[in-house]
Amino acid sequence: PKQVVRQALDVGYRFLDCAQFYNNEKGVGEAIQESGIPRQDLFLASKVWGDKIYEGEEAVRQQFEQSLSDLGTEYLDLYLLHWPVPKKHVEAWKVLEKLKEEGKVKSIGLSNYTIEDYKELKAVANVPPSINQIEVNPFLYRKKTIEYFQKEGVAIQAYRPLRQGKEMQHPKIVELAAKYGGIYIPKSEKVERMKENATVTDFEMSADDMSQLDRLTIPAALEDFKVLYEKCVVRDTPLEATKEGIKKNITLN
Repeated sequence: PKQVVRQALDVGYRFLDCAQFYNNEKGVGEAIQESGIPRQDLFLASKVWGDKIYEGEEAVRQQFEQSLSDLGTEYLDLYLLHWPVPKKHVEAWKVLEKLKEEGKVKSIGLSNYTIEDYKELKAVANVPPSINQIEVNPFLYRKKTIEYFQKEGVAIQAYRPLRQGKEMQHPKIVELAAKYGGIYIPKSEKVERMKENATVTDFEMSADDMSQLDRLTIPAALEDFKVLYEKCVVRDTPLEATKEGIKKNITLN
């Protein structure tokens, strides 16, 4: 990933989204060092994976310090819990609150949290999450969830805007791409696409076209999300075998 990140930095990107699970932080750190860009001009984010969340405070702290070391920085701008591991994520949030209090991270947040997970955490949190990073695209548009978090003051940060390119040939996407002259691909290894992504706000879609995209989410997609959620909240933990604590009644839409 070093070469790709270096190209992105040269193009002008300054927000780098990393994670323990991505196994990309060492390469990102090397690219930053080679670029010569001042640390204060960058926004570095990372996420702690479920195995460390399950293991507890010491494991979360050790992983955080490993991320700092690999990225070659003394602090992070944003640190997230990657998934709400049952019966463990609230304790892990307390660790993130301490890291923020210690000045090691400027902002803390969540990833892949449902409304039910958030309510569980909110009941004991001293520091409110700044964001919830979730999949948002025309094929998985969970309006109720998005609006709930926004009302709570938790910003939604979207990933997989076109489901990793899997829906690029969907008739409606092709139709609107032709109408507006392009499609946003936020994750790319090609320099020219990186440049295109940086100008993605150069157009505005009509309300009718937005409504058509909203209607592309079908019940099967929501059920697929539920299956993925139940798998990932316990992935790489002992709970993977027992399934203990997995929430079965979550808000899907």
